[in-house]
Amino acid sequence: MNVPSGRIVIASRESALAMWQARHVRSRLAALYPQLEIAILGMTTQGDRMLGASLAKIGGKGLFVKELEDALAQGRADIAVHSVKDVPMNLPPGFALAAIIERADPRDAFVSDRYRSLSELPAGSRVGTSSLRRESQLRARHPRLTVEPLRGNVSTRLKKLEAGQYDAIILAAAGLKRLGLDGRITALLTPEESLPAVGQGAVGLECRTERADVVKLLAPLDHRATVQCVTAERAFSRGLAGSCNVPLGGFAEVSGERMRLRGFVGAPDGSRLVSGELEGPAGDPEALGQALAEKLKGQGAAEILAELEKQAAADERR
Repeated sequence: MNVPSGRIVIASRESALAMWQARHVRSRLAALYPQLEIAILGMTTQGDRMLGASLAKIGGKGLFVKELEDALAQGRADIAVHSVKDVPMNLPPGFALAAIIERADPRDAFVSDRYRSLSELPAGSRVGTSSLRRESQLRARHPRLTVEPLRGNVSTRLKKLEAGQYDAIILAAAGLKRLGLDGRITALLTPEESLPAVGQGAVGLECRTERADVVKLLAPLDHRATVQCVTAERAFSRGLAGSCNVPLGGFAEVSGERMRLRGFVGAPDGSRLVSGELEGPAGDPEALGQALAEKLKGQGAAEILAELEKQAAADERR
């Protein structure tokens, strides 16, 4: 294999979780290619520098990706490692997710030092979450609870819980498990309780499309069933113009040659929530995702999206 200078550089955010993912990719590649020198380039992204603001208000999760893509474009890195749920639905021209590693636990985790479940929380309890997706579902299913914004890396969020700022917080189970914090998980939320984010639990490896050598290098890490699921979920999100401004969840599961895809779109305040599911051939995940998006639009999602777009335009004029 022709790898320039026998050296590969992996770009990663510098958070503990992102660096765990980068080191995991490095170890997987090192096992495959022991002759390869593999370095990690840690970077601070705009999203990391603006931890006090809502992602929906400062530009969305793409803020965690741009600096890493700049490093790829400038030749300072060969691969960028991302949590797939942070990757915008449409990549810039010249970039591609060359591989997606086998998915970890996609579920959300309920974390509390005092209560065992969402249903056990007393009325008025403060629940912290960083996503509109979780907020919409919490408000719809548990209107007696008070949902409050929660930003920061995993450690920061747990410290805020310990300090009593929240009665409970909701985090991605995969992140806690990867950091060896399984013991902090009070309960795992089923997809029926909290439908996961598109791509949650999956790690994606991005590179320049012109780098055929890197694409070939990464091919053994590509996990077929995970790629099928993530492709369906991302197609569903694209069909509904999914972004951080849209409370949206999508979750696919493969069984043999069949796929089940569930999705929802909701109002941030939980006043409206449109959900549905479809089954189809796992070999055509893009079509299944698009079909579910169209199904939900016909059930009222289009009206929710129009209202969200109208609200975003009004906010920009202020």
